[in-house]
Amino acid sequence: MKRLSVIIPVLDEAGQLPALFDALAAQRGVDLEIIVADGGSHDASRLIAARRGAEVIAAETGRARQMNAGAARAHHDWLLFLHADSHPTGGDQLAEAVVILEGEPPHTAGHFALRFQRKKRGHGFLYRYMEAKSASNRPYTINGDQGLLIRRDWFRELGGFDPALPFLEDQRMAAAIHTQGRWLRLPGRLTTSARRFESEGSRQRYRLMAMIMVAHVTGLTGFFEAAPDVYRQQRDTGRLLLTPYFRLLRRQVGQLDPDSQRAFRQQLGRFAVDQAWQIFFAVDVLAEPLLRGQRPATTLHDRLLAPLLQHPIAAALAARLVITVSLTVIAPWYRWRERRALRRARPA
Repeated sequence: MKRLSVIIPVLDEAGQLPALFDALAAQRGVDLEIIVADGGSHDASRLIAARRGAEVIAAETGRARQMNAGAARAHHDWLLFLHADSHPTGGDQLAEAVVILEGEPPHTAGHFALRFQRKKRGHGFLYRYMEAKSASNRPYTINGDQGLLIRRDWFRELGGFDPALPFLEDQRMAAAIHTQGRWLRLPGRLTTSARRFESEGSRQRYRLMAMIMVAHVTGLTGFFEAAPDVYRQQRDTGRLLLTPYFRLLRRQVGQLDPDSQRAFRQQLGRFAVDQAWQIFFAVDVLAEPLLRGQRPATTLHDRLLAPLLQHPIAAALAARLVITVSLTVIAPWYRWRERRALRRARPA
């Protein structure tokens, strides 16, 4: 019997917890210590968790702080950090995952691929693409929805989750694991709710995620300080307007001195060429019914194009392309679209 501590950060997740606890109760071959780290819920989250046998602890609001607090209370050698809306799908999934990681070097962490649970139709390709990308095991594709299975000792060595921001703790942890060890995609998938994409708009949420990552990798911390609601709590989500974020990002870059602007463009270009594989990956996902699991376009990028993109000129051209397309096409399009939507919403 494998022993595993499951740490679940919670803030007003009463609607999600019953299904998660049902999925955990269905797990075989594993002794689960379930710790719910509550960040100040106003609904029945704590009551539901306690009734289902979980240890409920109070923690300072913020996913990183909540998960660190939960890890500090854990007794087992293996930790699984799991979001309230991400559920195991197979009865042996967690036990099998622990067995696999026990046979790997100590500095190996595991994550699962995703399957989105949707209530609305449409945007099928986007969801297929995100699901496929969650299984790719590449940098910047692993996030908290996919779970984190890790040895407790190594988690402590890594210093836990970084609480500097109220979000992005998963990306910072993923980067640390990529740098100091390795990631392993574990068998099976987690089902995760598409509620944020559906409430905010699928494309809008995905593009805002891209802006968040640009600000993160280029060190534009002022973007997050000036937009504390850039990642709203699930209870506060609604239709997402991107124009304010485009304006903020442009203003933040405009306020940089010339040397800092040059550094920003260099970092942006490097990030853009490093992520160029996603264009080819999207082609493979689009043609997936014909390719039967093969990724010829992605392989073509990795073997032929990726080495060429390492040249500084490629990064400079990529930065210019991203900035030009964003300022002359994407931002004006959303500005026009959102203005039109606001005019329609006004009472006659």
